[in-house]
Amino acid sequence: MQLYRAHLLVCGGTGCVSSGSKKIQDAIVDELAKQKLDQEIKVVETGCHGFCEMGPIVIVYPEGTFYCQVQANDIPEIISEHLIKGRIVQRLLFKAPVTEEQVPSYKDIAFYKKQHRIALRNCGHIDPEYIQEYIAKNGYEGLAKALTTLTPEQVIEEMKKSGLRGRGGGGFSTGLKWQFASKSPGPKKYIICNADEGDPGAFMDRSVLEGDPHSVLEGMLIAAYAIGADEGYIYVRAEYPLAIKRLKVAIAQAEEMGLLGDNILGTGFSCRIQIKEGAGAFVCGEETALMASIEGSRGMPNPRPPFPAVKGLWEKPSNINNVETYANVPIILLDGADKYASLGTENSKGTKVFALTGKLRNTGLAEVPMGISLREIIFDIGGGIMDDKKFKAVQIGGPSGGCIPEQHLDTPVDYDSLIALGAMMGSGGLVVMDETSCMVDVARFFLNFTQKESCGKCTPCREGTKRMLEILEKICDGKGVPEDITTLQTLGAVIKKTALCGLGQTAPNPVLATLRYFRDEYDAHINDKKCPAGVCTALLEYKIIAESCKGCGACARVCPADAITGEKKQPYVIDISKCIKCGSCIEKCKFNAIVKG
Repeated sequence: MQLYRAHLLVCGGTGCVSSGSKKIQDAIVDELAKQKLDQEIKVVETGCHGFCEMGPIVIVYPEGTFYCQVQANDIPEIISEHLIKGRIVQRLLFKAPVTEEQVPSYKDIAFYKKQHRIALRNCGHIDPEYIQEYIAKNGYEGLAKALTTLTPEQVIEEMKKSGLRGRGGGGFSTGLKWQFASKSPGPKKYIICNADEGDPGAFMDRSVLEGDPHSVLEGMLIAAYAIGADEGYIYVRAEYPLAIKRLKVAIAQAEEMGLLGDNILGTGFSCRIQIKEGAGAFVCGEETALMASIEGSRGMPNPRPPFPAVKGLWEKPSNINNVETYANVPIILLDGADKYASLGTENSKGTKVFALTGKLRNTGLAEVPMGISLREIIFDIGGGIMDDKKFKAVQIGGPSGGCIPEQHLDTPVDYDSLIALGAMMGSGGLVVMDETSCMVDVARFFLNFTQKESCGKCTPCREGTKRMLEILEKICDGKGVPEDITTLQTLGAVIKKTALCGLGQTAPNPVLATLRYFRDEYDAHINDKKCPAGVCTALLEYKIIAESCKGCGACARVCPADAITGEKKQPYVIDISKCIKCGSCIEKCKFNAIVKG
């Protein structure tokens, strides 16, 4: 076995790849060869390390020096200074927000300090296309323990004891779900992984599949053993080509080593897993629609009961969990349910992965213990709001979730607390908004997404969300009337109670939550015909402040509607009847003399 004095870990997740990490990796290989260090230093392409805002990322081991926003032309300096002379390249280190303090080791960066990684334990640390690295991190030991020392019933009891709940949005007990499938009679059962991640801004499952695919395979195999399944499917959207590629490599490697397929580890247990690429329909995140898609039918939900545990894929008992849920399973089996259950709150055990997006300084993936507050996630891990603006709200749970305002930032993040606030855990999307966000427009954005993704099978979702969207568009266009508020609330309540599947039942959540916490913004749109955040174009009015205008004429020269007139060195004016509210004048003015409101 080749021994190396150092490893250079290059992030190979989708985010860093799109920022040029492949060129960086090539530059490292070339420079190491040039310096005759290729037999001393190993280059490892990893999955996503989570800190996407700082990509491309290169980490030097064993010391763990964290270089961020690296470019290919930085590589000769890293190798000559750090790897040859032993001097850290200071300019490429992470700088803490506000203080600008340089942090050499990733373990000391605030973004990572409050995280507790279980599902993401290997992401960014191993080569996902090299099974030996996963095995070196105790990979497949949980499966071996289950197959050689535990009965299927004991595995299920361990999962129930751990308190693991489904991380795909529903939050149902994983152990109970497995138990139902296990007790369903029949010689043929299926194990299914839901990797159809469709929430805007969400990339938790994609990162796990790209960075640690074997953890998902191992979790599925343990579940298959527990319920008595011998065949499985990973339903992953085709827009995830890198995840699919690494899954295929992982499946082939596991089969070659006898960890997947027939007579696994010589125990007599057999299970085969294959990939089904989805076409990107959001509704296929619902389990009955997902199974219909695997079968070759249009992805549309069916009424329940019967539940998949009784009558699922091809009418056989089936169990469906999402990527993050399965990634937790091997650790629970290996370390014991008690250790896992020691994390989190009474009814929400373990950790949760969130995709931090929006107006945050630090965007990326964060895995935190259940029970941590939203304030800690947003300000300690996320680094606070960009450009020192004021926090306004956080949309949690994706299009199916709800907006939570500042007064509830200290709420513990768990399933029950979020539902009480009118939001939900969902799969883990977390979008932060500042004072420049219009909450009516935010509600319109999310409802527009879910309305377009509706399969149209049931009337409440097909027609109800369309009517709600029309009302929101009318309000944003300055044509709203006071009665619209009551209509939105009534429609939302009816759709939640009568829609066929989870997509329709949760579609009104962003509207109902913004009405609950930001009613004043709706009133301003309807009664005053004003958008307080200055977002809704139809309600904006551009004005030139005479005292600030220098009469340079720059605004008039860029106005496409010839709505701005004036004399040089005299204040200019905007003809509101001609103004198309494009904002070109504001962008061009150097004196901040133009305002909108």
